[in-house]
Amino acid sequence: MTQPPAPTPPAPLTSLVRPSITELRLSAFAGHRRAALPLGPLTLLAGPSGCGKSSALRAYEALARLGGGATLGEAFPDPVACVPERARPDAQRRRGFRIGCTADGPAGPVRLDVAVQAEPRLRVVGERLTAGELVLLETALRDPGKRAVQAAWHTAGPTPVTRGPLPDDQLGTALLPLRVAGRTPGQRKVLAAAEQMVVALRSAFPCDPDPGRMRGPVPAGSGRLLSDCGNLADVLLRTRAECGHRHTQFVTAVRAGCAGPVADVLAEVPADGTVRAVLDRGDGVRTGLRRLGDGELRYIALALVLLTGPGVLEVDPVSEVPAALQTLTVLADGLDRNLDVRQRRELLRLAVRMCERGHIRLVGAVSDGSWADGTDGVTVVDLEP
Repeated sequence: MTQPPAPTPPAPLTSLVRPSITELRLSAFAGHRRAALPLGPLTLLAGPSGCGKSSALRAYEALARLGGGATLGEAFPDPVACVPERARPDAQRRRGFRIGCTADGPAGPVRLDVAVQAEPRLRVVGERLTAGELVLLETALRDPGKRAVQAAWHTAGPTPVTRGPLPDDQLGTALLPLRVAGRTPGQRKVLAAAEQMVVALRSAFPCDPDPGRMRGPVPAGSGRLLSDCGNLADVLLRTRAECGHRHTQFVTAVRAGCAGPVADVLAEVPADGTVRAVLDRGDGVRTGLRRLGDGELRYIALALVLLTGPGVLEVDPVSEVPAALQTLTVLADGLDRNLDVRQRRELLRLAVRMCERGHIRLVGAVSDGSWADGTDGVTVVDLEP
């Protein structure tokens, strides 16, 4: 008798769709109150100085670091600055802040909300992971004298909820894969939701190019781009040798945003062993980056960021997920700073094209988003001071 074919096992979560953060919630964080910011593949946070653009990016970066297993102290180096200015301490002199996000993916929309005590001691005092109306994980601080929170996660089956302590200085969601066995449908649902949230949060690259650090020669290093892009010359030395196709695209982008002819962008290694970047003008003239304006340098750096990936940028990729299935989120503060109209237009065009492919997402802060309004693929979120 012919045996029926064995059932095909379900595909892993990350092989179906790339999880992504679709909303950032700043319930009480710095200058934000009850703010819910929608995030698309390419999002511009727009508004004047003081409206909270940079603090929103800091909140996203902190959540990303927590999702990667960082402690609260690593994610919030200045936690008191995150507390709303008018927040009053309670009878125990406690003050804090609340942030959260939503990750969409194969598990459906999954919400994460975290309450953090900043004073008198930095700690998580509450965390909730939910899918629809179902609470998958909930933590609460029961005993202020202990460095732990009491956690309860969904189990289903004979025991509907499993309880246990979790450390009060880390994100419980990121620790669930170490605590949940995955034996029951309920446990597998918890694991899928936690994995979706962690994968969506991780691989974030905060970026704010510093032209002053890009002008001079730099020591040869790892070839991984830093957040201030000060080692851009060292990275160019690597990318030009390793990926000719991407380098050609990069040169085309530089040509569109810089003054004068650009035949190539090179990294030279003088006799002292340092590395410096130059523009090859195509007629025997090479222009060092020290001669370029701030706008040109920021444009060049941001174009390089958009055209590279986790293997080049100084980020912590999700090692257990194939690189082809990950999404890198670039958090670009001052995206339009020092850029002229042409540079802004060309950079946005490049960003739209790269974000459409799904491997990269961009959340950028701009002083005025009107120049991007109505552009297909761009979400403009206006923040009020």
